[in-house]
Amino acid sequence: MLDKGPGFAADEVILDLEDSVPAELKEEARAAVADALRDRTAWAAPTVAVRINAVTTEWYEADLAAVASGADCVIVPKAESAADVVGVARLLEDAERAGSASRTTGIEALIESARGLRNLHEIAESSERLEALILGPADMSVSLGFPSPDEGPRWAPIRISVLVAARAAGLQAIDGPFLQVADADGARASAAIARELGFDGKWALHPSQVESLNGTFAPGTAEVAQAEAILATLAGEASRGAVMLDGEMIDEASRKRAEQILARAGGG
Repeated sequence: MLDKGPGFAADEVILDLEDSVPAELKEEARAAVADALRDRTAWAAPTVAVRINAVTTEWYEADLAAVASGADCVIVPKAESAADVVGVARLLEDAERAGSASRTTGIEALIESARGLRNLHEIAESSERLEALILGPADMSVSLGFPSPDEGPRWAPIRISVLVAARAAGLQAIDGPFLQVADADGARASAAIARELGFDGKWALHPSQVESLNGTFAPGTAEVAQAEAILATLAGEASRGAVMLDGEMIDEASRKRAEQILARAGGG
């Protein structure tokens, strides 16, 4: 997996030290990930992150010390309080200071439990290093007592809660993975739901899902053209608060939405 990872055309590649690694292989996996991060120029993805072990485990401090100088971000799994994120931020600062790091490692918080949902807003405001909130459907479904993590309307209020907390704190909102890797249609449908709700992206479990997800979350040609037309029209009518474009009223809210679309398009 580490051999293939540098070639993935995703916005972010995540190296996992948590659930995919059994206890007896934690140290070996940590060393392999740290070695893979030594040459960041080898990775096609603009962001390479590491999911460390949960802060309640014996491994997470060693995880942070090993990857702080190489990862763009660390992902905190099972984040349930502001203290979880603050503790990680403090250890990252110590590691960066000890290694005379030239950059700051970001943090992404994975929300996977009822307690994490309850404390969403304090988590979102916990650290300047925090860049994103991510919904973890597998563990969340267990915590809430859902019969399965499968897609369904019961997820709508959970997604909205994560989205609101992220937006209020100026963070990205990332939807969790679609777990049935062989179901390409289901993956596309799940991504479309997340995009319609306003999420910035979605985790892929398998390289086969990446192209579909990129297509879902990247603005289409017509959407980009409309956004450009809105900005051009408003610029030409700067003295008026609202104007008409193709039979539709556009105003300041339209400008902000158009800028969001073009920013997303520019970022791939």
